Amino acid sequence: MALEAFISNWLGPDLPVRIQAFDGTDVGPKDAKTTISLRSRDGLMRMATAPGELGLARSYVAGDIDIEGDIYDVLELRHLMSKVSLTAGQIRQLVKLIGLSHIRPISPPPEEHRRSRGRLHTRGRDSEAISHHYDVSNEFYRLVLGNSLTYSCALFENPGDSLEQAQENKYELICQKLGLQPGMRLLDIGSGWGGMVMHAAQHHGVEAVGLTISRNQVDLARKRVAEAGLTDRIDIRLQDYREIDDGPFDAISSIGMFEHVGLRRLGTYFTQVENLLVPGGRVLNHAISRTGSAESTRIHKTGFMERYVFPDGELHEVGNVVSALQDHGLEVRHMENLREHYALTLRRWVANLETNWDAAVVEVGEARAKIWRLYMAASAVGFEDNHIHVDQVLAVKTPSSGASGIPLRPSWA
Repeated sequence: MALEAFISNWLGPDLPVRIQAFDGTDVGPKDAKTTISLRSRDGLMRMATAPGELGLARSYVAGDIDIEGDIYDVLELRHLMSKVSLTAGQIRQLVKLIGLSHIRPISPPPEEHRRSRGRLHTRGRDSEAISHHYDVSNEFYRLVLGNSLTYSCALFENPGDSLEQAQENKYELICQKLGLQPGMRLLDIGSGWGGMVMHAAQHHGVEAVGLTISRNQVDLARKRVAEAGLTDRIDIRLQDYREIDDGPFDAISSIGMFEHVGLRRLGTYFTQVENLLVPGGRVLNHAISRTGSAESTRIHKTGFMERYVFPDGELHEVGNVVSALQDHGLEVRHMENLREHYALTLRRWVANLETNWDAAVVEVGEARAKIWRLYMAASAVGFEDNHIHVDQVLAVKTPSSGASGIPLRPSWA
């Protein structure tokens, strides 16, 4: 009864899910299609020692809390609390529930990323952070992302588009914005498994260089390029954007990697981009953003996303991105917010993961599969709730003549 009172005090009486606990506590609708099971006292311990989303995430990843049913029903709980973290009074309640004789430290799940040493966004630390997220398993990503193997927001002409078609739509839109023509040289920074460079080479006749600092991505991207018969036009490199020195390029795309650049590295990043572009060359920056001050856009250092998903990740405010581009010789010509499209994309990825759950668990283990399920579903509702955006910003290195080369009324605008 004490645990039931704590849950009711924290979440209120009108629960959208059923909650069952190891001590027999059973609250919420008996006929709810989704049940949260608190399987052990350790779950309470984790919540008391990390009283916020981190403690809850640790409990879920470790198996102290389990979810049977729809993950989105659980995320509806966000409407019942002003914030996930507990008050001092609620923490005292938890300690009483646990009992002083049972209080003990519990190590975080092994999947949790401990803070790296060294300065933020150095090449070595960036490489470690990227490896944590992307060098999981290429087959796992295929199960989640589908055959397109594209890990960025798709573009839906209508909600019924297949995920593969929507990803092709996205690549084609970017190619049009960049004005790609046969014989041009394209640089794709953060090229993943090669989707953008392959589309641009196949459909627009460009020569392309794709950069990633994930070894797993390089290995599979090179294999995919070879199978497509494009090795004479595509060069996939294990290389940091700061290391490339064989410009110039006619166009540069950056799709879904900008979150790893860092607020203090914007100048370095856009200086390099500007240096690598020919006069009149265009750059398309596609990135997740969050509104607010520079400080508020950082992913919280003790939050679930930082510890389990994107170590050292930072979400930039799009106005700061526009200013940084223009401060470094790049004229911004177009900006587009695609947040509803990312919500649709993420829901497709969650559905893929759940459909392929058993295979995913065999590939990476249940704990990591649960991390991806929670992070992608939570991100989907974040886009739907207008808490995060994804923006495409197009800029041009306008020559001294002032002739940008941008059409007066672009067909893609």
